[in-house]
Amino acid sequence: MDKTAEFVPVSFGIRLRSMLKVDFRRMFKSKLFYIVIACSLVLPILITVMMTMMDGSVSVDPQTGVETVVHGPENAWQSIGTLPGGEAMGGMDIMSMCSINMMFLFAAVFICLFISEDFKSGYVKNLFTVRAVKSDYVVSKTVSGFLCGALMLIFYFIGAMLGGAVSGLSFDLGTLNAGNIVLCMLSKIFLMPVFISIFVLISAAAKQKTWLALCGSLGGGMLLFMMTSMITPLSSTLMNVLLCLAGGALFAVGLGAASNAVLRKTSLV
Repeated sequence: MDKTAEFVPVSFGIRLRSMLKVDFRRMFKSKLFYIVIACSLVLPILITVMMTMMDGSVSVDPQTGVETVVHGPENAWQSIGTLPGGEAMGGMDIMSMCSINMMFLFAAVFICLFISEDFKSGYVKNLFTVRAVKSDYVVSKTVSGFLCGALMLIFYFIGAMLGGAVSGLSFDLGTLNAGNIVLCMLSKIFLMPVFISIFVLISAAAKQKTWLALCGSLGGGMLLFMMTSMITPLSSTLMNVLLCLAGGALFAVGLGAASNAVLRKTSLV
């Protein structure tokens, strides 16, 4: 009887499912994951309550004597975006800078620490000894990072609504409707892969140098950060969702290929 061993090639789908299962298990058992999710929920509550309490307070510059009046939020939706007509009040106030868009940069903390720990612990060496294809690792990290980023956005939204309710702010949407809010959140969620792909690429290049990964990721994210409010406004439509979906997919594929090339052509230490 011929007992010749027959090796069946493992498809990309099977390898990816296996890699995702490992990464999801590691992510959901990580304290870091629950810390960033908890911060995403608590942060908007603290910001909204504190800014409401400071509303109307005056600070005086001791050198020039110029008085500055702190303006707190008047509407709960200011934590998510600027209402139509609010642009004339100035789009660079404290609430606009401390809005949900912070989560795009906050996601860099999770990605950089998550990936750098892989290199520091030796997990990557063991992984690539068994799995020669590094693209599986890049795709898995991008998908798990996207999931975490999406949850951060959702929990920030919940926290913003709770903060608005606690502070007694208005929930009036003006000329908008609930559909615009849903499309706005979908746009932000689909835009997250753009930032995640940047963070994965920089973290793959920095490897175990966490400080370098964080500095590079935050610097790279800042290049796009100022555009997020324009791309994903409160008045978002289906067009905004489609543009963000297309942009997220293009960045994920393009920068994913770049991350794969970095891992293949550089040392793992």
